[in-house]
Amino acid sequence: MSRNIAPATISSPDDLAEYWIANAEPLDPNSASDYTKRHIHSEIYKRHANINAVVHSHSDAVIPYTIMSVALRACYHMAGFLGAEGVLVYNITEYLEQGDLRDMLVRNEHLGSALARFFDDGNSVTLMCGHGFTTVGDSIQQAVLQAVYTQKNAAIQTAALTIGAPSASMAPRAALSSIQYLTKEEAQATADMTKWSSGRPWKLWTREVEASGLYVNSA
Repeated sequence: MSRNIAPATISSPDDLAEYWIANAEPLDPNSASDYTKRHIHSEIYKRHANINAVVHSHSDAVIPYTIMSVALRACYHMAGFLGAEGVLVYNITEYLEQGDLRDMLVRNEHLGSALARFFDDGNSVTLMCGHGFTTVGDSIQQAVLQAVYTQKNAAIQTAALTIGAPSASMAPRAALSSIQYLTKEEAQATADMTKWSSGRPWKLWTREVEASGLYVNSA
């Protein structure tokens, strides 16, 4: 994992640290355990042997759906993995124990373990109340793709809700019911499609990173 630095500033192996899955402690005993939320990753890997990549995000577009009763649902063909019923929301306050800091961060094993359970039954995305979301996949490419399309789906759904409620007098329920979300069958089929077609956007994104002056690779 990256050390406690902004991900976009990672430029060499020195910016990475290895941790034990069992307890999220660094392999190198002389290395600082400085990445606060490493238990998000370690507990998911510990519970789910089939998961090989975890992406955690603080997307502004998604956070409103973590703090409202409006569920984030798949509403376009690139986000079928979100499902037709609404994405689950992990509320950390329900799992805090005596002595835990109330700073909304997953700082220890029991908070990470509670989050990891949300990925049972093949769930690939979990919202985190007042925080962001976490998505998992069998590869880095899949997890990144889901992170990008989760954010895009949230923006599309918000735009649709805004269009569906042109005036304050319109009942919120009416605006919600006016959106045509993906059905269960459509969500499954499009999730499969997004997975097998992932090479196209992935090549574009990697090229954009290579062409950007922000990212440096000194490895």
